Amino acid sequence: MSGAVVPLWRQLQAAAAVLAGVRGGASATALTARVDPVLRPAAQALAFQALRNLGRAEALRRQLARRPPPPASDALLCTALALCWRQEEAPYEAFTLVDQAVEAAKRDTATRAQSSFVNACLRRFLRERAALVAATDDDPVARWNHPRWWIERLRQDHPSQWEQILGASNAQAPMHLRVNARRGSPAEALAALQAAGIDAAPTGAHGLVLARPRPVQDLPGFAEGRLSVQDAAAQQAAPLLLGELEPGVRLRVLDACAAPGGKTAHLLELADAEVVALDIDPARCERIHGTLARLGLRASVVAADAAQPAAWWDGLPFDAILLDAPCTASGIVRRHPDVRWLRRESDIAQLCAVQARLLAALWPLLRPGGRMLYCTCSVFRSEGERQMQTFVAHHSDAAMRPAPGHLMPATGAKGGALPDNGDGDHDGFFYALLEKQQGPTGTAASAPRRHVPEPS
Repeated sequence: MSGAVVPLWRQLQAAAAVLAGVRGGASATALTARVDPVLRPAAQALAFQALRNLGRAEALRRQLARRPPPPASDALLCTALALCWRQEEAPYEAFTLVDQAVEAAKRDTATRAQSSFVNACLRRFLRERAALVAATDDDPVARWNHPRWWIERLRQDHPSQWEQILGASNAQAPMHLRVNARRGSPAEALAALQAAGIDAAPTGAHGLVLARPRPVQDLPGFAEGRLSVQDAAAQQAAPLLLGELEPGVRLRVLDACAAPGGKTAHLLELADAEVVALDIDPARCERIHGTLARLGLRASVVAADAAQPAAWWDGLPFDAILLDAPCTASGIVRRHPDVRWLRRESDIAQLCAVQARLLAALWPLLRPGGRMLYCTCSVFRSEGERQMQTFVAHHSDAAMRPAPGHLMPATGAKGGALPDNGDGDHDGFFYALLEKQQGPTGTAASAPRRHVPEPS
C-alpha cells in the first residue's frame, strides 16, 4: 500500500506499535497479523526494517535524551530513527520521515503529550546526524544491530566468520520456492513464472528463487499445489534424510515437531512413504493439514508431545525420523528480525535441554539401520555440533553420516556468502545425519522392514 493511499503517519503508528509489542515480548508475526489489512503490508515492511536497525536507533536515542520517554513515544521515536539514520537505505527522505513521525505522535492519545519531545529529538538528529552516528559507531550493539550477548556468542562459536554471519543475518531474505516434484519440474515451474513476467532462477535440486518477493496469490501454480515457499537451507532436509535409504521400499517416516508442515510435504513429494507428522500444538497441527491439503498430499497428523512416545507411538519402528528441534531460531533472523530482541541468553541452555530430551526419546523408535536427521535453524554450536557430540558420546549405536553441519546464513550474489555455502543465498541451519547401528549380537540392521500397506 503506497503512502499516497495510506498516510505515512498511519503506517509509522502501526510500525511503532509492532516495535512496542516486540519490546513487550510478543512476536512481530503475531502483532502484524492483527494490524488493519489496509495498513499491514506497509506496517510490516517498516517494522521489520526498524527491528533490523533497532540497536543503532536505541544508541542514537540515548545520545538525544538521557532518559527514554514513555514506551509508546519511545517506540515511535526509535522507529523513526531506525528508518532514517542511514539515508541510502531509508524508505523515504529523512525530512519526510521526521515530519510524518511527529504527525503520528500528535494524532495518537498515547503519544500526543510527547509530540514536542519527539519533534525536538528528530529535528536535532537531522541537524547533527553525522556527529550523532559517529558517536555510536563504537557501540557493537549499534554497529551490528544484535544484542551484545548474541554478538559475543557468535565471536566464540565462529571466530573467523562472526562478522559475515551478523551482516548476512541483517540482510533482507529472498523468496525461495520449492517445486512439488509430484506436480512438475523446476524447469516447468520456472517457465510458468517467466511467462507471467516473474523473474526467477533455479537453486538447489527442487528450488527456485525470485528476483524479488511476490504475494503467493500472484505465483502461477501456487494455489494448485505446484509450489511452496521454503528457504533453500530448509529444502535440504528431506533429500538428506531420504537420500541413502533403500530405494523402492515404502518407508515409515516420523516428522517430529512438524508444523507448519513444509518438511512433511517435501518428504511426501519425494518418497512413497507413510509419514507421521507430529506437533505438540493442536492449532499448529491444523496448519499441517492445510499445507498438505493444498499440495494434494496425505500424512497421519498427530497432536502430541514427541518427548512422550508412550502417549502416541504404536510400537512399530520407523525407518527414518526427522527431528527439526525447537531452537533459538538464530539462523533465520533475517526473516524474523524480532527474534534477536526476543531471545535471552538463558534460552539457549533451556532449548538445548529440550533438544537432548527429544533426541533421547525418539532414538529408541528408530529401527536398526534406519536414519535420523537432526536439524535446527540455529547458528549456535551448542544447538548443533556440540549437541551431536554429546549425543553420540552417550549412544554407541549412533553413527554419524555425511551431512552439512552448520550452514551459515549467506547473502549469495549480493556479497558476503561464506565459502562453505554451496547453494548461495539461504538461512542459517544445522544438519546432522545419524544411522542406527545393529546390536552386538543381533542382525536387526539387515532384517526386513514391516510391510506398510499402500494407501487406499
